[in-house]
Amino acid sequence: MLKDFKKYLFVLLILCPFMVSCSMSTNNEMASTPSSSTPSTVLETVEPTTKDASNSPTPVSTPSISLPEPKPAPTFDPSTPVGMHGRLNVKETYIVDENQEPFQLRGVSTHGIQWFPAFVNEGCFNTLRDDWKANVIRLAMYTDNNSGYLGNTEGLENLMREGIDLATKAGLYVIVDWHCLSDGNPNTHKDEAIRFFSEISAEYQNYPNIIYELCNEPNGADVTWDNEVKPYCETLISTIRAIDKQGIIIAGTPTWSQDIHLAAQNPLEGENIMYALHFYADTHRDSLRQRLVDCINKYKLPVFVSEFGTCDASGNTGFNEEQSDIWMDLLNEHNVSWVNWSLCDKKETASLLKPLTISRGNWTDDDLSESGLFIKNRLLEAASH
Repeated sequence: MLKDFKKYLFVLLILCPFMVSCSMSTNNEMASTPSSSTPSTVLETVEPTTKDASNSPTPVSTPSISLPEPKPAPTFDPSTPVGMHGRLNVKETYIVDENQEPFQLRGVSTHGIQWFPAFVNEGCFNTLRDDWKANVIRLAMYTDNNSGYLGNTEGLENLMREGIDLATKAGLYVIVDWHCLSDGNPNTHKDEAIRFFSEISAEYQNYPNIIYELCNEPNGADVTWDNEVKPYCETLISTIRAIDKQGIIIAGTPTWSQDIHLAAQNPLEGENIMYALHFYADTHRDSLRQRLVDCINKYKLPVFVSEFGTCDASGNTGFNEEQSDIWMDLLNEHNVSWVNWSLCDKKETASLLKPLTISRGNWTDDDLSESGLFIKNRLLEAASH
């Protein structure tokens, strides 16, 4: 027994150094081999640097995002809106074009592109530009879990890109609208918003016609400007500005983008930032108009009416031409840019087109709803001045 033990010990002493060497070699090889899942281009989003960022009750996410290569800068027909006015900037309370001349964006918003994708097409956009004299189109992409972005991410990203490309081909400015509504608090899907705007801003950073709308209509009793909406916007602005240093950004405001006065009292830092005001003319009247005037005159707040209706807030009754005219005159007086809701043939008052109207453009006045005819005439009137 002792003799056998001595033989075993002798063999172990000889083999041990060799076994250790092999183990170290294998570990070194594993450590030096790069992971095949590591993306070649990534963006690490960082916490906003503004002084109020530390007060945010929601932690800032820092997802690692693989970014697409930027598309080359497009060329524009000089007779189109973008061809004539180029890259836009915010000066004081209004927009100026590349020649530093005051410029008012006027146009329409799609309804949810997940429900009405047929209206994202070349003929439609060309008709809005040529026959209606619109210079901007807003692409509304709902963000909820069901039919919106969270329920069909790839499909709606592709449709959004198609809309941006078609608007660019038409020489129109285009608002990329992260259309939070039923989700209320924009922080609900903040990580998804970071990823979406990172990818869009990376891909289209050389396009002078892109405008980013961060959150359509924040709403809910607990969704305040200071604690929820502003910190969210700071994070998204930081995300976009890491890539696109200049594109105009529209920040939503609480209470379905009506509480611009709260943003005016505690504004965001940075350049080319505007604040969304939404109204429906039959519901929102003198008090909201006075709020707009006060924010412009007292606080010098740059406001963008990125959605409004000619009817009541339900969107489905109460077409009011008189109140709509009062609003339009006020916006034009203060050079506030505006976009009307909505480009679709849905059977509701806010729709621009009658039900079953073709989506390919070349519409006659008989194809238009009361709201559609009103908006077309106001666009033509503004363009003639």
